[in-house]
Parts: sequence; structure tokens; C-alpha cells
Amino acid sequence: MNTNANPVQETTFPDTKKHYPILDGLRGVAAVIVVAFHIFEIFSGGDHSKQIINHGYLAVDFFFLLSGFVIAHAYDDRWGKMSLKDFFKRRLIRLHPLIIVGMILGAVLFYAQASPMFGAIEATPVWKLILVTVIGCTLLPVTLGLDIRGWTEMHPLNGPAWSLFYEYIANIFYALFLKKVSNTILTVLVIISGALLIHLAVTSPNGDVIGGWSLEPAQLRIGFTRLAYPFLAGMLLRRLFKQGNIKDSFLICTVLIIAALAFPRVGDSENLWMNGIYDSLTIILLFPAIVYIGACGFVREPKVKRLCTFLGDISYPIYITHFPIVYVFYAWVDNNKVPLKDALPVGLATFALTILVAYVSLRVYDIPVRKWLTDKYLKRVKVS
Repeated sequence: MNTNANPVQETTFPDTKKHYPILDGLRGVAAVIVVAFHIFEIFSGGDHSKQIINHGYLAVDFFFLLSGFVIAHAYDDRWGKMSLKDFFKRRLIRLHPLIIVGMILGAVLFYAQASPMFGAIEATPVWKLILVTVIGCTLLPVTLGLDIRGWTEMHPLNGPAWSLFYEYIANIFYALFLKKVSNTILTVLVIISGALLIHLAVTSPNGDVIGGWSLEPAQLRIGFTRLAYPFLAGMLLRRLFKQGNIKDSFLICTVLIIAALAFPRVGDSENLWMNGIYDSLTIILLFPAIVYIGACGFVREPKVKRLCTFLGDISYPIYITHFPIVYVFYAWVDNNKVPLKDALPVGLATFALTILVAYVSLRVYDIPVRKWLTDKYLKRVKVS
């Protein structure tokens, strides 16, 4: 049931590098959809065709594409002015403080999530919970022996951290190998990874790309396949990008991303491959088009600019903190057998709470901690 996304917002260097506020806004739009997707997910009963926001799981692929685009934009021309050590410092400072918050929140709320659907929780001793929390704060995945929830998650306290695990891997590969790869080689890698993605989607037992959150071999295959194409394609798109001027691009892209993620299941149980085709085409064609349109847009209205800034600011905090709260909602629904129509008020309150927790985490903790770490451990890179 854990189909999470990874809205990581890049912070560029303090110079004349162009910023893409519309892409920030789209990251936030998709992150908010993910929260709604997860809240509704409990009512599907594990049947993907009954999920209300049916393709919300594709947000993770959209976020990987955004990451590839923005990281290539921020860092491709920095090597020689910035060391490998500084790159990894920047990425850790950007990502890791909120990872720790998400894990601690997951630990604090853990026993409140007890229900039949989480059979392992009530039997979990405190010492094991503490151990999993400490490991989780490093983002190292836990083995099945420490699966204290019973869902075989690599991060049982905060399921969405699985995609941050792959985000870290993408960053490592970028810094060690991909940063200097030619566009020709990168194009070949994009084609190969795209073919592997299509094969995964159309041959999947469920006819989709859902998965990646476990250390099981089949899940690792899904995770790396989902990471490879969008991240590489995002890099290539940025390298080949020519600035355009598309009016109303934020509105256009918002409509497209909502439509893509909320689109009903394609095909039936006898034609699962049809939904795999939908997943493939959405990731390979539609998502790059959305990012291109967003990057070609300009924000002129102050209200739209403020909205994009707000959505971009909360996108990563809401991703990394929302699921421990949603676990509690799941347990309440499961323990009390609450139908969707009766659960809607509590679901809306849960939705609002996740946004509030994300905003408070950002303002009270993440921003000041990142500033302190940056001042203490990062040398400012002077660029012309």
C-alpha cells in the first residue's frame, strides 16, 4: 500500500543562476496530491482499480524527473569550482535534517498506529523501536529482521523515505559518473532505461510501476528502474533545454499533473498491460513535457509567485512528514471499520494537519538548521 513520492527541492547557489519557480510550484502540487492519494488509499482494500486518485503513485517518477532536471541545472557547470566533498555536503544539508524529523515523528506516533493491518506493532519492544529509529535517521534501510510494521518496508517508521534512499543513490551516481557524461552517452542511457521501464510496467503482475520500498530483489528492481529513466531524462532535458515563453504555463502544467495522477485505472483484470502502457507513456512522454512547459513559463502575477513559493517550500517537508500521521489515520479506519463517507471529516482534518506539520517543520526547524549547517560546514563557492 506504500506508494510514496519524493518531492525534493534543490537550493541553487547564490548567484545569477536562473530559478524555476513554476517547477517549485508543480512539485508542491504533486506533493499535496500524494497526501490525498495516501489518505484515500486505505479505502481501496488493496484493489488498485478502486483507488480514487488512481495514479498518484506516479508522483514519485515525476519527482525523480524534476530532480534530474534541477540537479543538472544547478551543478553541471560547477565542477572545478566545487569539490565532490562540497557537493555531498550540500545535498546532505538540503535533505537530511527533515529525514531525521520524519523518522522521529514516525517513532513518536508508532504505537498509536496499532491495528490489525499493522500486526507487528503491538509486539514491538521499545528497544527495537529505538534501534530502528537510529538506523532510520541515517537513511540506511533496515533488514526484514527489523520490519517492525509488517509491510516489509526498508523504512518502517516513515515509508516515503524509500524514495529518498534512491534519491541519495542518484546523487552519488551523478557526482561520481554522470556529471561529465556526454549527451550522446546520456541519450543512450535514457533510451535503454526507458525500454526497461516499459518492460517493467507492461509485464508487472499488477500492470503498473508501483513498488520500490523494500530490500526484496523484485522491489529493488522496481526501485532502480523507476529511478533510472526519469532522473536521466531530467538531466538530458536540462542539457538540451532551450528557453521558450509559454503563457499560463503554471495553470497548464497544474491541470496536466492533476489529470495524470487522478486518471482512472486503464484496462481491466484481463488487460493489465494497458495500465502499464499508460504508466509508461505518462512517465516517458507527459512528465518531460510538463517540466519543459513549466521551465518555459514566467511568473508575473504576485499572487501566483507567492503560491509557487509556498508550494515549493512545503513540498519536501510534507512528503517526509505526512505518512506517520496517515498511518494513524489508517489505524483509526481499520480499528473502527469506518467507511469512506463517514471518514471524510477526519480525512480532511488529517490532510490539514499534514500541511500544518510540514509548514511548522520547515519554519521552526528545517530553515534554521540548514542555515546553521551551511554557515558552519560549507564554504561559499565564488562564481563569475
